[in-house]
Amino acid sequence: MLTVEMTAQPTRVADAEPAVPLEAVFAAVLPAWLAHQGDPMSIKDPVSGRYRFVNAEMGALLQRPPASVVGLSDNDLFDGPTATNFRSADLSAQGSATATVSDHRFEWAGLRRDYSVWRLVLEVAGQHYLCSVWRDQGANRLKEAQLRSALEQLEREQRANETLRREIKDQGTRDAASGLFTRPHFEDQLRREVDLSMREHREFSLVLIEVDPWGDAVRQLGEGAQQKIIESVGRLLRSNTRAMDASCHLEAARFAVLLSGVGLATAHGRMEQLRRQCATQIVMLDSQELRFTVSIGLASFPHTAHTRDELTLACEQAVAQARTRGNHVSLASIRFEDN
Repeated sequence: MLTVEMTAQPTRVADAEPAVPLEAVFAAVLPAWLAHQGDPMSIKDPVSGRYRFVNAEMGALLQRPPASVVGLSDNDLFDGPTATNFRSADLSAQGSATATVSDHRFEWAGLRRDYSVWRLVLEVAGQHYLCSVWRDQGANRLKEAQLRSALEQLEREQRANETLRREIKDQGTRDAASGLFTRPHFEDQLRREVDLSMREHREFSLVLIEVDPWGDAVRQLGEGAQQKIIESVGRLLRSNTRAMDASCHLEAARFAVLLSGVGLATAHGRMEQLRRQCATQIVMLDSQELRFTVSIGLASFPHTAHTRDELTLACEQAVAQARTRGNHVSLASIRFEDN
């Protein structure tokens, strides 16, 4: 138990309100006062809401001499919504038999303020007093924000490490320029898909994609512009295919996609969407807009071919037909067996 001898007299209310000496009120709230030394504190008349006392810290918060605040209400000091918020919290405290704590965030003197306010109504010699202690939460909120930022950074680093582990695992199977599978890996996937289709009697589709001849702007900017377009096609392919599919950068401006369990009609719908996306895609390089289109050929197994070589040939023929028109999707012919 702390014992404190009060040597300074509190600021008194104007003579308009005869009142019990505030020393008695101070004695009642002294334990809480001591726990919050250095915080803004005030005593109000609960009925009128007018200040009876403010300490130096409260005066500093209000940017007024403490004596000049006595006799004023929150309506005299704050904007309407803020004053209403404070008054509502004061009334809630009056209806409570114990201390209440409420958070207040408001603009004052051009700064964003963040306070937790402890309120308690005391009865002293038959009169009631609303005592408040203001605790600045700005530093605590900053620490919380810093902690959240640190945790988010840790989470990002964990995700980055996981991505790095996957990339290390994928080394040798993915093309650095497009992020797609390399040709050897794609060929392995294609062989497995053919074997699976023959065992389970299900279809799949093979897609060949070629970027149409470069426009003047791309040719003028050279290899850097072509690389940007290759990267763009890679992103579009990754976003338009499923995890079970395989997208490959074969060479130069040529790509392939293996659509597992997908028939010719569904594959055509997906690739038509890809073609439109490519035609509307804008690639920026050196403040210049680069545009491109693609030609796409489709074939399916086993409807357009019965072997892997036949499938590849049918798809080559389809993309060659698409190239003659440019910015087009062509389907390989479906084979019909003689009875």
